[in-house]
This record gives sequence, structure tokens and C-alpha cells, in this order.
Amino acid sequence: MSAPADDDPFIWNVAGLLGDTVGADRHYDVADASVDLPDELTLAEPIAGHVRLTHTNRGILARANLRTALAMECVRCLRPTTVPLDLAIEDEFLPSLDIATGKPVAADDEPEIPRLNDHHELDLEPSVRDAISLAEPIAPLDRPDCPGLCPTCGLPLDEGTHDHPTDDIDPRLEALRGFRPEGKD
Repeated sequence: MSAPADDDPFIWNVAGLLGDTVGADRHYDVADASVDLPDELTLAEPIAGHVRLTHTNRGILARANLRTALAMECVRCLRPTTVPLDLAIEDEFLPSLDIATGKPVAADDEPEIPRLNDHHELDLEPSVRDAISLAEPIAPLDRPDCPGLCPTCGLPLDEGTHDHPTDDIDPRLEALRGFRPEGKD
């Protein structure tokens, strides 16, 4: 296990791996890592986990199992909450330069495939950033049974008393005031 290039936790020089036989691999542990996130996302915990880089007949297959957490806000009660994330990443990276000749490799036929840079470095950070963005929950909750906010006073329903005076309602709807669905008190 060698250290990532330039002390960046998600960049590895894979020139040696490209020179090995197909199927050769390298394993790296990631700890206390961070990435810049889009869309006002904030990490609540550093990224940690394991990365395996495997030489394929085309390039390098990167498999990563990472853990982190996002600092978010509960959509029901608006309290701060931490959402744990388990990320599984599997991306193939193709060389931009031929390892034997140093000549550029054509990338026109597969422009969407990530490429190694001109120094044979694999940068996994964009894949990690995308995985975190895709794992972001649409409606995070601080707990599954969060009751939300009181529609009258706006405070969380599980804090304090909510004995609010009943407002006058349209006389035509007065009969509905006592309505309770079957099985509800």
C-alpha cells in the first residue's frame, strides 16, 4: 500500500499497476478524507473506507467502499440531523497516454469514460463526489417517527404542550370539528 499522490486521499499514481499483468491489484485505506461538495451539502464526518484498484485489459477498475455522513435538516421538524452514508463505487478509468510509448490514446470513441491524467494518476474524487450527491436523501428525517411541527405555533410537536385555542370556523364546517376516522380517538 503506497500513499496517494501529492497527499491527496483520492489520487493514486497507477503507472506501476499498468505495467503489471492484467488482474494485478492494489489496496488502499482511506481515512479522514474530505471532498468539496455541491448543492450546499456538508460532510458531518470525514470519509473513510477501502479502495481496490485492479488492472484490466483496458485500464484500471476502481472499487471503493466508503463511509461518511451528511449534516442535514429534518424535513418534518427542521432540527439538525446527521445522515450516515455507505458508498459503493465502481468505475473504470482508461489511460490518456500509452504506458509503453507515451503517445496519447484516442478518447473520442468513449468520451464519457473517466481517464487517467498525463502522469498516469487516477483521480477518484469526482466519483466520490457524485456518489455522495446521488446518495443524498430527498427527505431526511431526524428519526423515522418524527411528528413534525405544530401547524398552529410552529414548534416541534414532541416539545412542550400544544393546547391551542380552537379558532372559529365556518359554521357550515362545524360538524367536521368532531370527526375522527375509524380507529382513531
